[in-house]
Amino acid sequence: MDITGSVALVTGANRGLGRQFAQQLLERGAAKVYATSRRPELVDVPGVEVLRVDITDPGSVAAAAATAGDVSLLVNNAGITTGANLVTGDLADVRREMDTHFYGTLGVVRAFAPVLGRNGGGGIVNVLSALSWFSTDGANAYSAAKAAAWSLTNGIRLELAAQGTQVTGVVLGAADTDMMAGYTGPMTAPADVVRTALDGLQAGDWEVLVDHWSRHVKASLAADPREFYGQPAV
Repeated sequence: MDITGSVALVTGANRGLGRQFAQQLLERGAAKVYATSRRPELVDVPGVEVLRVDITDPGSVAAAAATAGDVSLLVNNAGITTGANLVTGDLADVRREMDTHFYGTLGVVRAFAPVLGRNGGGGIVNVLSALSWFSTDGANAYSAAKAAAWSLTNGIRLELAAQGTQVTGVVLGAADTDMMAGYTGPMTAPADVVRTALDGLQAGDWEVLVDHWSRHVKASLAADPREFYGQPAV
C-alpha cells in the first residue's frame, strides 16, 4: 500500500506507538490523519484531525466511521494491559482485555471495512504482540486477548481480500512505552517499531516481525513447548 496521499485513522494516538503512527504517517505523505483517543485532549501531534474514539463503545466507533468516511488506512493500535492472570485474576479484568483487543478491534474493523471498500480497498494495520504466541505469569489475560487478535487479523485478511484491502499484522516484543513502565528487559524505541511497521505495510507484507524476540517466539512454535517454557513450577 502506498501511504502517500492516503487518509489514515489511528486508534490510541495520544501516546506511545499510536502517537508515532500518527506522526510518521504525516511524514510519509498521508494527506490526512485522524488521531483518535478515549481522551482526545491528550493528542498533541501537529497537523492531525482529532476524534474521540473508545473502541469498546460501539456508538463511539460508529460515529467515527460516519465522520471519517474518507479513510483508506486503518491502524488498530489502541490497547490496555491489566496484569490479570486467567485462573486467579479478576474476571472483569480478563473481560476488559478481550473486550479491547478482540471485540474492540473487531468492532472498528467492521465499522470501517465498508469505508475502506468504498475508497478502493486501502489497508489495515493491527498492532499485535509476541505475547500472541506465548504466555507469562502475570499477563495471561493479555496473552489470550492478543492471541485472539492475531487470529482475528488472519481471518479478516481472508474476508477483505475480495474488496482489495491489505491487512498487515505487526508483532513486537517490548517497546519503550508507558505500558511497559517497570519492565527491565530490552525494549525497542517506539519510532523504530512504527518505522518497521510502515515499511512492511508499504512492501505489502502480511506480517511484520519487528524485533529478535518476536522472530524467536514465532520460530519456537514448531517445537515442543517444553523447550520454550522449561518445566513449570509445582
